[in-house]
Amino acid sequence: MADPARDDEQPQSLGPIAGYGDWPAFLAREDVPADGPGLRPALARALGLRRAAAGDLRVEREWRTDGIHGRELTWQLPYGPRTRAWLLRPDDDGRPLPGLLGLHCHGGVRSVGAEQLVETDREPHPSASHLRDAVYGGRAVANDLARDGFVVLAHDTFSWGSRAFDLSHPTPRLAGLIAAREALWREEGVAPTDAERFDAIASLHEDSLAKAAGMLGTSLTGAVATDDLAAFDVLAGSEGVDAARLGTFGLSGGGGRAVLLRALDDRVRATVVTCMMATFSSIVPSELDTHSWLLNSPGIRAAGDLPEIAASAAPRDLLVQYGERDPLFPVGGMRDADRALAGTPGYRGSFFDDGHVSSVAMQDEARAFFAATLAV
Repeated sequence: MADPARDDEQPQSLGPIAGYGDWPAFLAREDVPADGPGLRPALARALGLRRAAAGDLRVEREWRTDGIHGRELTWQLPYGPRTRAWLLRPDDDGRPLPGLLGLHCHGGVRSVGAEQLVETDREPHPSASHLRDAVYGGRAVANDLARDGFVVLAHDTFSWGSRAFDLSHPTPRLAGLIAAREALWREEGVAPTDAERFDAIASLHEDSLAKAAGMLGTSLTGAVATDDLAAFDVLAGSEGVDAARLGTFGLSGGGGRAVLLRALDDRVRATVVTCMMATFSSIVPSELDTHSWLLNSPGIRAAGDLPEIAASAAPRDLLVQYGERDPLFPVGGMRDADRALAGTPGYRGSFFDDGHVSSVAMQDEARAFFAATLAV
């Protein structure tokens, strides 16, 4: 969760953006990128995207276990708390290897971010363990890919984990919503853990966060993309990474982030999107309340439909994995997206008899895909 607010960022006065008192000034002084091929300028405008550099990069600790050399990193972006991340590689001679940026899911869980993808030498956060068991088949995805011969970076993104907002002094509106949620817990006889309580409050806070982002000239999705692009720069510049062989992957909200990262940065050579592809028309209005502000980003349709945004990076390799029993996306919308992408150079789509998960079979396919596209 977020670090305590700095001296000039008193949570009582900053309300919905406590911990991010320097965010408005950053947005005011940075311009939206206006260059790039195809739909990229329109996408950047729709998201209110800004570019930011990761500064004061630190290796907080290192470990070696099960054939992996792991590093816990932190860095400082121009606003908000420090970013926490994990960098994994095979415990070998340090030869240059292809790099992958792992993008964690939304999951309604903000008490952790990237830790859901990573197994370290320490006891994991309970939320990370829960997500790993619930949606990743009990696997640590980043570790498996590192053992396959990749350098894998997984970072907490904007408003998750180390980059979460300080919610210790809620506004009256949020306090009322929290009180209602607590009353429901009492009625149901539920005693939430501290992490579960934070996740519930953070979900309630997302509406105010999206509102603040819009009034500041960006969006929740754009702010997340800023963090992701900065992390991608860290990966590309890491020692022992072949910057000509880079890719990205993600499940659910992480898959949507992977679509945007590939559309916004030409260095992304290969992408895996898991359970995050359908036409916008199949989602709105019938599934509008099913998804968060991370997908329902105001104005994004002006840049293109989701399959169109994904296809804009062709012929760079793209694997989209669909769950035929995914309750969050209409099957017809997924099929329409697959048809829209069919024929796009570099595209491959796979349908699995799964729900909204990254199953073991999906992960095995993704690992083979990256081995074929980046490890050669």
